[in-house]
Amino acid sequence: MARRAPAPAGPLGDDFSFVSPVAKYVLFFFNLLFWMISMVMVAVGVYARLLKHAEAAMACLAVDPAILLIMVGILTFLITFCGCVGSLRENICLLQTFSICLTVVFLLQLAAGVLGFVFSDKARGKVSELINGAIVHYRDDLDLQNLIDFGQKEFSCCGGVSYKDWSQNMYFNCTATNPSRERCSVPFSCCLHDTDQAVINTMCGHGMQARGYLEASAFIHTNGCIDKLVNWIHSNLFLLGGITLGLALPQLVGIVLAQLLINQIRDQIKLQLYNQQHRADPWY
Repeated sequence: MARRAPAPAGPLGDDFSFVSPVAKYVLFFFNLLFWMISMVMVAVGVYARLLKHAEAAMACLAVDPAILLIMVGILTFLITFCGCVGSLRENICLLQTFSICLTVVFLLQLAAGVLGFVFSDKARGKVSELINGAIVHYRDDLDLQNLIDFGQKEFSCCGGVSYKDWSQNMYFNCTATNPSRERCSVPFSCCLHDTDQAVINTMCGHGMQARGYLEASAFIHTNGCIDKLVNWIHSNLFLLGGITLGLALPQLVGIVLAQLLINQIRDQIKLQLYNQQHRADPWY
């Protein structure tokens, strides 16, 4: 007796969905976490900016950590907002915007890393410009001042190329016409500190620029921070690589989840159209 051919499969039920709840809600909570982090970044940046004087706010916008924090926070807020709403509402347009923006950010980071490695001399020159600009505005911005002091303490350095770079600052300038009390001095963060010293002498860098390298080296760090920074980077390539991978991995996960969800939503739309057509024309 011949076996009957199986009946053709009918349309899937209306309760069936191609959209995976796991992919949908993992992407949602992933973006929600970074969305909240971005709001904290913006709030901290705005708070730090409002605490500064108006003249300081106009002095060095290019090197202001508060402005940088606000810009990164706003960019992260907009991107993760598209991801949150797009995943929750299953909106292809918002998900595509999220995926494209995240891809662009990832490619820019990758390009910056490659260019920085290939054009290391130019990158060194740019870092030198930034450090010199920070030295000029050292007294204009408290956040910038704390950042420079932290860097000089951690890397045991002073200035960009040498401690004499502090003459670029109007307060530390070593010309005879400078009326500042800090003339020819360097910040206390340049000084050699004794671990047993309980109280920090903030005047330890007074008049050090007027001394020679050998004489000044008994009291302060005379080597510049640029060479120290370059040496630290070369000694910690694996650490920097791990940090870079840690920053890139969430971006790649977000891109993959967004593309997966977009494809599932498109399949769901096709299923709905097919079911509607089948109900209108059973012979379809």
